[in-house]
Amino acid sequence: MNNTLLEYDSIIKKCEDIFANKMKDYGSAWRILRISSLTDQIFIKAQRIRNIESKGVMKVDEGIFNEFVGIVNYAIIGLIQLDLGVSEQSEDLEFQSVMKMFSKQTFISKNLMIDKNHDYGEAWRDMRVSSLTDLILQKLLRVKQIEDNNGNTLISEGVDANYLDMLNYAVFALIKLSK
Repeated sequence: MNNTLLEYDSIIKKCEDIFANKMKDYGSAWRILRISSLTDQIFIKAQRIRNIESKGVMKVDEGIFNEFVGIVNYAIIGLIQLDLGVSEQSEDLEFQSVMKMFSKQTFISKNLMIDKNHDYGEAWRDMRVSSLTDLILQKLLRVKQIEDNNGNTLISEGVDANYLDMLNYAVFALIKLSK
């Protein structure tokens, strides 16, 4: 498990560095994105990964590693938006404040990963990256259904729990791809 924690932190640091640089380039323009738009953005990335995995070839020179990083970062943006609510106009949030929100969400996701790894015995290590992709797509379809039901569920976890799972599945994929 100690190795997993180090690998997890290393991947999150790479994602955070990219997120921070994009914040410096674009500010917090993402604040106007509704949760459904973030879900669709993650869906596009996961679908591209699946297409590349299935076809074995890509025409756009950006590999699946970067797409999984995008899934991590968009999931974190989604979790931040769930906390703050969507802004009707682009508001410039202070860089350090946003980075603290990023860290809060990665802290939550890491603790969830630790708990689930305890219960599941790190089963993800024996999974294929393509299976992690499929699980992300399944979670996306669940989120879309929850969104279509105006956020109401009878027995299921909410959007936030699904975003956390997608984030962790993407981190697992990135760990596997880094080897």
